Amino acid sequence: MDIVWVLAGLVLLVVGGDVLVKGAVGLSLKLGIPALIVSLTIVAFGTSAPELLISVKSALEGLPGLAIGNVVGSNIANVLLVLGIPALIAPIATRDCESGRSFVIMMAVMVLFTVLCFLAPLVWWHGLVLLGVLALVIGENMWSAKKSRDADMAEELDEVDPHLPGWKLGLLIVAGIVALPIGASLLIEGAKGIATAAGISDAAIGLTLVAVGTSLPELATSVMAAIRRQADVAMGNVIGSNIFNIGAIMGVTSFFGPVAVDQSFLDYDLWVMLAVGLLLAPFICKIPVLGRVSGALFVLLYAGYTWTVL
Repeated sequence: MDIVWVLAGLVLLVVGGDVLVKGAVGLSLKLGIPALIVSLTIVAFGTSAPELLISVKSALEGLPGLAIGNVVGSNIANVLLVLGIPALIAPIATRDCESGRSFVIMMAVMVLFTVLCFLAPLVWWHGLVLLGVLALVIGENMWSAKKSRDADMAEELDEVDPHLPGWKLGLLIVAGIVALPIGASLLIEGAKGIATAAGISDAAIGLTLVAVGTSLPELATSVMAAIRRQADVAMGNVIGSNIFNIGAIMGVTSFFGPVAVDQSFLDYDLWVMLAVGLLLAPFICKIPVLGRVSGALFVLLYAGYTWTVL
């Protein structure tokens, strides 16, 4: 039954996050808010809602390993799986990517988070630092994107119909708000049961099962981007998600602390996260294609990491 709760929770989280984003975006466009602003704020925060709910609830229930493991594990899975699996399906041409600046920001945010973890437990002032950095990143992105107008950003919203009646958009928002906390509760209860039965820590469950589950939306997006030969979308999806995972999720979760950081994170997992992030550097700076061989290597590396954690 624990596995059933986990699967049911994941379904509710994925569906809830999706309908919440669609409802919020549709309502925003109906109110005349530019697509650029919607993409960089509502869509970004909405797609991170499952991870946010899980981390906050884990912190409140005294499971800091699950809260931090969810974020660190998701960042590792985002690179090795969310880019590795699409590369197996269709090689991702990175020669035309313009993700260098975003990559540097991602690495800087991850290094900052690692430093803050060594000053743990994470409390409100850690959260202020992370949210402040995230606000600067969003502001800088908006300033840069305005140069090219919001035509490109609008492409991300093409599945949302701003002409839906207001009551339908409101219903989508309510459905998402209801589904997310229920899904988070089911997933956490199931994950706790599995960890207890298997004799492993809540941190290990967060780094693996929960992290992969909450990375499924990013995986689906990157697979479609690879098939459509949209390397920028695939790479930007991963980099943006990693920045938001730390800035928004750990930033907010720190206000519900103090969130203790297990020694295993300081000794191993945070360093793996940084090393995995650096794996992207050659493809952004020099190697023109993230091909099937590299994709297979990424997936094998993730399998090896999972084995060491469990």
